[in-house]
Amino acid sequence: MTAEFFYEGDLVAVLTAQPIDRFLDYKAPESGCHLGAFVEVPLGPRKVLGVVWGKGAGDFDYAKVRSVMRVLDVAPMREEMREFLTRAADYTLTPMSAMLRLATRAPGLGDAPSMRTVYRLGSAEPTRVTEARTKVLEVLCDYGGLSFTLGELAEMAGVGTSVVKGLVKQGAVSEEDAPRDVPYPRLDPDYGGKELSADQADGAEVLRAALRTDAYGTTLLKGVTGSGKTEVYLEAVAECLRMGRQALVLLPEIALSGEFINRVEARFGFKPAEWHSGVTMTERRRCWKMVGQGAAQLIVGARSALFLPFQNLGLIVVDEEHDTSYKQEDGVLYNARDMAVLRAAINGAQVVLASATPSLESWANVEAGKYTRLVLSSRYGPAVMPKMSAIDMRAEDLPGGTWVSPTLRDAIAERMERGEQSLIFLNRRGYAPVTLCRACGNQIGCDQCDARMVEHRFLNRLMCHQCGETKPMPKVCPHCDAEDKLSAVGPGVERMGEEITALFPDARVAVLSSDLYGSARAMKAHIEQISQGGTDIIIGTQLVAKGHNFPLLTLVGVIDADLGLQGSDLRAAERTFQLMRQVAGRAGRAEKQGEALLQTYQPEHAVIRAILVGDEEKFWAAEAGERKAAGVPPYGRMAGIILSSPNADDVFNLGAEMARRDGPLRQIGAQVYGPAPAPIARVRGRHRVRLLVKADKAAPLQKALAAWAAQFRLPTNTRLSIDIDPQSFY
Repeated sequence: MTAEFFYEGDLVAVLTAQPIDRFLDYKAPESGCHLGAFVEVPLGPRKVLGVVWGKGAGDFDYAKVRSVMRVLDVAPMREEMREFLTRAADYTLTPMSAMLRLATRAPGLGDAPSMRTVYRLGSAEPTRVTEARTKVLEVLCDYGGLSFTLGELAEMAGVGTSVVKGLVKQGAVSEEDAPRDVPYPRLDPDYGGKELSADQADGAEVLRAALRTDAYGTTLLKGVTGSGKTEVYLEAVAECLRMGRQALVLLPEIALSGEFINRVEARFGFKPAEWHSGVTMTERRRCWKMVGQGAAQLIVGARSALFLPFQNLGLIVVDEEHDTSYKQEDGVLYNARDMAVLRAAINGAQVVLASATPSLESWANVEAGKYTRLVLSSRYGPAVMPKMSAIDMRAEDLPGGTWVSPTLRDAIAERMERGEQSLIFLNRRGYAPVTLCRACGNQIGCDQCDARMVEHRFLNRLMCHQCGETKPMPKVCPHCDAEDKLSAVGPGVERMGEEITALFPDARVAVLSSDLYGSARAMKAHIEQISQGGTDIIIGTQLVAKGHNFPLLTLVGVIDADLGLQGSDLRAAERTFQLMRQVAGRAGRAEKQGEALLQTYQPEHAVIRAILVGDEEKFWAAEAGERKAAGVPPYGRMAGIILSSPNADDVFNLGAEMARRDGPLRQIGAQVYGPAPAPIARVRGRHRVRLLVKADKAAPLQKALAAWAAQFRLPTNTRLSIDIDPQSFY
């Protein structure tokens, strides 16, 4: 359907990405403009980017209204994209200007098209044929007349740039100028499909059939680690491409993209478009423009790729859908998994949520009949699931200041003798360690609720982040009276590296943690080296639990399986279960069976038992029952309110006033808890206070929150942030 057109002088409402929470009236330019057009408009002395959102309000002196300066040469924002931004803003209580910033995060959108020099197959034959020249010509022939930059062509042929230049002089290679932002190569859905197992083939056909309905639907693709979920949903991508629609695959961690891009290239003949912080600004602009023109069929990206201007979106895959990195924790607070479902519903697209350990939210939606479920119950090929067992740390003779038990040490030594890899995993879930007694295994809990207390070393106190209760850091264990045995659980990866090197001085040790790399490229290179067998012992945090495939890895040792079991986070048990099952699944993904050993001071804990037994449905059902009884997500609604200011009194006073004046929330039956100091009470010099709002599932929470917050005038330098469906409580 043709978008509404505005003629010269017509008033149009323009949404800008500036922090102005309203539409601004402008006169349409001399050439006119369509609804949804990206435009450049004057704002004070500046020129800013905006989008024509509709007809102007006309509540300002027409003679003083300024004109749109120019219409940008990019595809207009489609109606479904405007609806998506509007509904996402309403759900997250985010100003529309901030939503537009998310949707225009590409540099140089207003720049004139630029050119670059490219090389393609010429018409002449070279006078002298050499091995290097033959390689260049073979690349150009193999890729069917596509053009390449000088560096790309030389790299793909494995030759120096002078070889290409020599062929240009002889006319065998053509050198020409072309637009910098060019379409991506067409992917071939029938290029490199693999032979699927019976389970995989059945699952792929279900997804293909869903796509052919041309209607919205969400499928939870649940498969044990190593079951081949990726190959199944790539078959859905292939069907989407056959239908002429675009597909988006979201990954939780940029470090996963290198291996995944190679798999896509092997499956479809060319690499997809990429959208994440690891690509250049030039590539970001190209991706944004080509997506809008329909010249990018498959996009692989981080959570923000949801806000690209798709022309005909048919499929969204959320890989590792349970992963908490899909929740944006600053700026616009949104969950990419939930926003993917919203966007697909608006676009009439399909969603595939893939995970070995689904989120309870997705599990509950399956149980409620909102989502379809597909299950892959066995590993692909000869690989089998790893053996899992617990190491009772209360029975281990562990010297003070060390973390690797004798049992785990012996298991690592055995793998080294066999030329196999071991992974030492540190559970870093959560914002701070719990305080544990190394004599009896007790974790210090709150006297007023069931949460465990967290050490605040700056205050030398323990604090409950559910109710705000505090008490001094004890000198002895309140459970067994042991002295000098209280410890904040969890060594750092560097400290663990020193311990492993001391135990195994001849081992090749690699530390995998995202904060230790200067760039995404360096991280990818290290992961590739490990997968090729360049390391004996890997030490890692949550990064290693996310989809990596190390063929020689047969042992996983979890140092601190207890860390996430109890805490102020209502999802503590769920996340521990997911993380332990995921990291254990890194072992034995090839021919040899793997083993996972969990060091724990609480082997009798229900979650530890569930992890070892692997009865996932029983675990989810029990967890769902507890959440339902408590009226918390996914069976209730919650919102976190975060107040911050350089002045501690300002945020505490405002928080107390908000708790007193909670009328709009009481009208919908919601409860307000707090204020209490945030677990991380000071960030970048700003003091932080939290309130928590809890409501029934059907309550109109956003409307009530907006009315509640509108009552208060914020002191200078004070910020108020509302987090709908909070995933963390720091």
